[in-house]
Amino acid sequence: MPTLTRIESYADELKSIRWDIHAHPEIGFEEERTSEVVATLLTSWGIAVHRGIGKTGVVGVLEGKLGAGRSIGLRADMDALPMQETADVPYKSTIDGKFHGCGHDGHTTMLLGAARYLSETRDFAGRVVFIFQPAEEGLGGARAMLAEKLFEQFPCDEIYGLHNSPYLDAGKISIRTGPSMAGADFFDIKVKGHGSHGANPQASKDPIIVANALVQALQTIVSRNTSPLESAVVSVTQFHSGSAYNVIPQEATLAGTIRTFSSEVGDMVRNRMRTIAAGLAASFDVEIEVDIRNIFDVLVNHESQTEALKQAAFDIVGEDNVSTMKNPVMGSEDFADMLRVVPGSYCWIGHSGNMPLHNPGFILGDDILPVGASLLARVVERQLAA
Repeated sequence: MPTLTRIESYADELKSIRWDIHAHPEIGFEEERTSEVVATLLTSWGIAVHRGIGKTGVVGVLEGKLGAGRSIGLRADMDALPMQETADVPYKSTIDGKFHGCGHDGHTTMLLGAARYLSETRDFAGRVVFIFQPAEEGLGGARAMLAEKLFEQFPCDEIYGLHNSPYLDAGKISIRTGPSMAGADFFDIKVKGHGSHGANPQASKDPIIVANALVQALQTIVSRNTSPLESAVVSVTQFHSGSAYNVIPQEATLAGTIRTFSSEVGDMVRNRMRTIAAGLAASFDVEIEVDIRNIFDVLVNHESQTEALKQAAFDIVGEDNVSTMKNPVMGSEDFADMLRVVPGSYCWIGHSGNMPLHNPGFILGDDILPVGASLLARVVERQLAA
């Protein structure tokens, strides 16, 4: 496995890069320092660099030495989460309230490792486009890059990405064809009632009562409107109202997320939410405003590219360490937006960390860095063989 061997030789340097990015986390569309690190390294390796794609995104372009050919895109996300890190590690976040709790520092480092290797060898025909994307964590970084004509400026015939997984054994790779990660909407609902003294509830139109009824009613969408053969999630994750013990408030607000695996189910859920809200507004004589925003599309892996990624994974970790994921996951990923434009595939790589993603104690195992870098490099060499 020459790819793994060569990249393994600078595994310590990859670890240093990740530790540096981890210690200086930046949330979506604020990745100025991270973009500078990425651009500087790519330039030092002789890769043409384009900055400011999707505000803080970076794109590197590299031509192979074996002549003309197709173009492969490789993508990694760069943003951290707005949360406090609790793990006691030597490279702990130096910025309060910001933390790479999803491992995007590792994804960025893995793509840098693949870029270095491919720049040194250039053993392929065609072109590689290295896409370092900002703002994956629900802020629309992929859509921002697409809005700025990412694939018109840097055409790709296919595209690949990956994510770390503390839920897989270290060195294991999991992949799936077809719908693999859920589409996601975020919603905000405002109930406008009529406030009063807490001792005189008859003078109010209590928004807390209405909002509570709405929370309960929204749960019937999955249990009574969604086919048992389909999957959907409607989660109310925020409920805000009131400011005093003796005041019935004027308003209550709810917020949460919807997860589905098809546009038809997604449309049904959104329509039912609005219908239920309108019905309760009429029943209680209040106003209810519903704002539902699509944040992530369903991530659909294309068959041909998934097979190509699987074969590359066989080369790197061996067939026994590559599995087909049986069921899609309810988590979401905005690489889905790129896959709607360019055929490609996305996989998961296990590592030695044992805390879940988005946990304040999450630790990314550095053992994953050369594996992910090797996988990305190998799929390029396979797909762009002379």
